[in-house]
Amino acid sequence: MTDETGPDPNTPDQGKSARRKSEKRQRTETLYARLSPAEKAVFLARADKAGMTSAAFLRAAAIGDAGPRAQKRVPADASVLRQVLGHIGKTGSNLNQISRYLHTGGEAQTVLPDIREALADLARIRGLIYDALGKEPDAAAPLMPSPPPSPPES
Repeated sequence: MTDETGPDPNTPDQGKSARRKSEKRQRTETLYARLSPAEKAVFLARADKAGMTSAAFLRAAAIGDAGPRAQKRVPADASVLRQVLGHIGKTGSNLNQISRYLHTGGEAQTVLPDIREALADLARIRGLIYDALGKEPDAAAPLMPSPPPSPPES
């Protein structure tokens, strides 16, 4: 590792944005390290698993503190997210077909089972998202459409 300093904060803008933060919080020093591609992959995987940006993870490992403004990120499970995307696409397509049917004069009674199925799909998607986040779903039950009132008999 080599210690190289970044731009001097007391000099005028050096081609970067003129964004200024509190001088107390502004980090002005830069530390560079050379890594092999394998080492970088391991480092980034560990930072992701810890739910931190690479900079916050490096600060935490080097000095024992990620910093006062370091935010934890929830590590994402890519396979679960791909499943969620597939379910969302299927449900969106189904809802689009239901909408098209109703807009062309179709009977609501005919598509009510499909609407219930789409809502159940959304509940499954919601569960997958909670699983990917490692959280428990709240107690609120997903909404299901109530059956329409029966037509009056004459």
